[in-house]
Amino acid sequence: MSRAALLVLADGRFPAGGHAHSGGAEAAVKAGRITGAASLESFCRGRLHTTGLVSAALAAAAVLGLPPSELDAAADARTPSPALRVAARKLGRQLMRAARATWPSTELDAVAGKFPRGAHQPVVLGLTARAAGLEPVDAAYCAAYESVSGPASATVRLLSLDPFDATGVLARLAPELDRVADLAVEAARKAVDQGTDTLPAASAPLLEIAAEVHAAWPVRLFAS
Repeated sequence: MSRAALLVLADGRFPAGGHAHSGGAEAAVKAGRITGAASLESFCRGRLHTTGLVSAALAAAAVLGLPPSELDAAADARTPSPALRVAARKLGRQLMRAARATWPSTELDAVAGKFPRGAHQPVVLGLTARAAGLEPVDAAYCAAYESVSGPASATVRLLSLDPFDATGVLARLAPELDRVADLAVEAARKAVDQGTDTLPAASAPLLEIAAEVHAAWPVRLFAS
């Protein structure tokens, strides 16, 4: 295993398409739920413990070798919003393109062929980590961090928030991110024996509702 591969995968410049998505921050800013660093921190904390936990567990489970089709179905069941399902599959398709170019793998090729429109992004993230020789905890950290770093960077553009303040939010959430990653790996290992139904299903209804509203906007800065 090369732990340096984790740096490549987690790098915001890795061409996985995440820069075009705000993780719900654009809708939250327009609704007045994010107005500055304090409210951004609250938003990211809620996202970390819901969407972040679910995504991290799915990614870790993919590294452990659970069937991608079962994990994709589990991701679908945990994503009630059609708009978010579409976004997750678009991100998964883009990540798969980058992953196959960076860490060629017959497993990635097979999944790409089975899901031509894209599998859910956390599942592809886990498969990518597996192809890169990384551990379940590495994939969990990537997924959990993405769940908060996306909204933080998007808010810098949306509100002209000081980048130092946005980075401070991420730093203050670091201990909670550690805990979420640990919980995700624990859940993934349990799913190996008991099936995907045991994976976390933490919900964030307001994010789902906001995603549907956001998808109907005629003009958007971000895709989701």
